[in-house]
Amino acid sequence: MKNDPHARGVTSQVVLGLLVIAMGLLFLLDNLDILDIHRAFSFWPMLFVIVGTVKLCDTQTQGGTLLGAGLVGIGILMMLDRLDIIDFNLRTMWPLVLIGLGGFLVTKAVRSRRAMDGGAAMNGVAFVDGARVGADDVVDATAILGAYVRRLSTPNFRGGEITAVMGGCELDMRNCSIQGEAVINVFAFWGGVTIKCPPDWSVTLQGTPILGGFEEKTIVPPDASKRLIIRGYAIMGGVEIRN
Repeated sequence: MKNDPHARGVTSQVVLGLLVIAMGLLFLLDNLDILDIHRAFSFWPMLFVIVGTVKLCDTQTQGGTLLGAGLVGIGILMMLDRLDIIDFNLRTMWPLVLIGLGGFLVTKAVRSRRAMDGGAAMNGVAFVDGARVGADDVVDATAILGAYVRRLSTPNFRGGEITAVMGGCELDMRNCSIQGEAVINVFAFWGGVTIKCPPDWSVTLQGTPILGGFEEKTIVPPDASKRLIIRGYAIMGGVEIRN
């Protein structure tokens, strides 16, 4: 799996920084009596736009792209409703959530089937771009309003992506091994992610907490030849890594 720990991280952090600056300017204009703060607070759906934009910039999967686009779309619709441009009633339009969830599941299923067919999979093992990839070598976990619990067992873990939105993900990799280095991109929004790794892995945190937290509870190994890099965002959520 091609997973550059810096390529997307810089882009997403720049976007997030610009959005935070914009919010700061909004409140500054209120302090200068140029803008009414009550009007400013009516733009709270911008939170969905910000979170969705960060997810879009930081994801490497089609499911993550669909989730980010959905959050941005909901935020924009709610903003347009508050500006009296359109009439958008969340109570009436809540079935869109089910439609979006169904589309996410269908997209993920089709992508997985294509990957298996294109990789000439056999007994849970495929060859993608000439490299042998097992069923547990790459993780792609998403929990939305629910819980995702999975135990992996592979001698060649290669990283992946974990997303928790108003839900929780628990990944047990204590029976896995790494050939050098692997990167896991995490995204926790009003949710939590727990990762259990072997005691001989060294863990490097490169995450950004926003009203949330990253916490490492692992034993420092004497040999740092096996390294797991955790990067991403915890927005009003938490990410915990332990042995």
